[in-house]
Amino acid sequence: MSSKSDAERARRQRIAAGLEEPVREANALARKLGLDPFPVNYWIVDFDEMNELIAYGGFQHRYPHWRWGMQYDRQQKQGQFLGGKAFEIVNNDNPSHAFLQESNEMADQKAVITHVEAHADFFKNNEWFNLFSENPDAAAMLERHAETIREYMNDPDIDREDVEAWIDHVLCLEDNIDQHQPFTTAEEWTADPPDRADVEERLGKLKLSEEVRREVFDDEWFEAQTAEDGTITFPADPEKDVLAFLRAHGMQYDEEAEKAVEFEEWQRDVLEILRKEAYYFAPQKMTKVMNEGWAAYWESLMMTDERFAGDDEFLSYADHMARVLGSPGLNPYKLGMELWEYIENYTNRREVIERLLRVDGVTWRNFHETVDLDEVLDGLEPDPAIAGVTPETLDRLDPADPRVDAEALAAAKAGEIDVAAYPWKVLTYEGLCERHYSLVRRQHRGFLKRVSKNELERTARYLFEVDRYETVAEAVADVDRSRGWDRMREIRESHNDITFLDEFLTQEFVDENDYFTYEYTHTTRDYRVTSVDYEDVKKKLMLRFTNFGKPTVTVLDANYENRNELLLAHHYNGVMLDIRQAQQTLERVFELWGRPVNLKTIVKEVDDHDIEVARRRDREPTPEERGKLVRFDGERFEVEDLPWEEVEDIAATDVDYDTKPEEWLA
Repeated sequence: MSSKSDAERARRQRIAAGLEEPVREANALARKLGLDPFPVNYWIVDFDEMNELIAYGGFQHRYPHWRWGMQYDRQQKQGQFLGGKAFEIVNNDNPSHAFLQESNEMADQKAVITHVEAHADFFKNNEWFNLFSENPDAAAMLERHAETIREYMNDPDIDREDVEAWIDHVLCLEDNIDQHQPFTTAEEWTADPPDRADVEERLGKLKLSEEVRREVFDDEWFEAQTAEDGTITFPADPEKDVLAFLRAHGMQYDEEAEKAVEFEEWQRDVLEILRKEAYYFAPQKMTKVMNEGWAAYWESLMMTDERFAGDDEFLSYADHMARVLGSPGLNPYKLGMELWEYIENYTNRREVIERLLRVDGVTWRNFHETVDLDEVLDGLEPDPAIAGVTPETLDRLDPADPRVDAEALAAAKAGEIDVAAYPWKVLTYEGLCERHYSLVRRQHRGFLKRVSKNELERTARYLFEVDRYETVAEAVADVDRSRGWDRMREIRESHNDITFLDEFLTQEFVDENDYFTYEYTHTTRDYRVTSVDYEDVKKKLMLRFTNFGKPTVTVLDANYENRNELLLAHHYNGVMLDIRQAQQTLERVFELWGRPVNLKTIVKEVDDHDIEVARRRDREPTPEERGKLVRFDGERFEVEDLPWEEVEDIAATDVDYDTKPEEWLA
């Protein structure tokens, strides 16, 4: 066993040694391209270890729970029977940790390394990740959590099955946090019921007249809002962090005493641990499309355009990328990468037309008749000396040129840099922007020509009468080729998937990339394409990502009908809950509240007669929306209809996707 372990260790060391140069150069290239990643520690692991890490969410230590075994088994079977291959896993930490599977070919390892460097840049610079912590030490945190829960499970005074069941209850609600707010510990988070003095103070700030306060907010009103224990119904506003609320105000039901009693200390501790982990992982769920698309974009540029994949590795890499981008279903790698490319092209096009509209004699009305866009694209082609850097062409580079790294050029001429393998080393960021300018790539050359008159008019409307050009060539020479990448980094800093899709998924993007919506139709009893309109596509996609694609549920009242019952609200966005699943969730919530729990929601109902009539008329039936209240008292369920006025507050006429913090809207 020892000799096998030593042999295995030696083999991994050899693999690691062979990857030292790709790791070093990938990081250097990423920084040249304008990225600023966390430092990354790379680890070599085998197939089983990779599957275990994926099951654990990218970390080596997690708390004991059956979910990890289930995820491990699923991952292993996917590789064995479905042909799935785990190329990499990287976690959000400083330093980040990335794991490379030892059986991967060198082309795969290089692809993973370039992909990881872009992820590490995203982790470091996206503001949503900083809501949890600006300097995460996630591996240490999760290891501490695992040890704490393990100690509770091994405590002779605590039943291990009770701990496991408690974890199950909490995990059922792990996405019911307020992911748009900075993480606060349980001690910092407060939602205590206000007393009468608090309400009086709030009313004073409203500057109501004495007559209104006397007539409306009288003693009778306070009594109606006050429970038997003297507290006023709370929370004052719907509370999205359901886990925090339950930790602060929840109880457990004692079957022997037949009443709710305070949590045990271990229960509060475990609940807070799982809540903290939910906040840690939330940014990764909120930015899946952006983050994976970002990594795929820069990986592709480095591996292909900068030939990080060697000639003997290129076909293997092409197969790797095809598998990543070709996976079925809603593919965040493909959608994200296409959106980033669209943003780059759109920004570069905007820069070009802004210059061209300043040319004497060119207006938005005569633009297409006056400007030869093929000639413009030819003028935007990179300087051959920049585009085709080789050891033989170094003398064509001017050390004083801002596109050239003078120090690296001198080193290259002295034979200290392998320019054949790493031509980018002798260029600056400005040089690389020109070298990889998107609008002149073969696959994107039609993008500039597709500019519409509407876009030309909008652009012209906000142009100032400055920096006029006498000729088109003069305007083209003044184009800033770095605008696309600069804009991409700005977006990477502040957006999440919802705001990303909302702002940048346009009709042009939908048409160019063949996106559409489909629905189940009652008349044909199958799925049909229903729209190629970008608003419909956008809405459909954003429903998949709002609140991680899970129903949005808040705490409405912790003293519902003056009975200390919990009232939750499902904020209906046109997609109704599965009532059976909702009931199963309420069973879990009851274990965290200790008293009856209620859920207010809206359902769609269509009867068979309406379906048959609609089918004869070749159209879809119009469902009727009804309010429902589901109640669970610990033993049985009750479902009752609610009048519409009692669910109006949770019936959205449209989904509110404006989740960007206010300070970023300036």
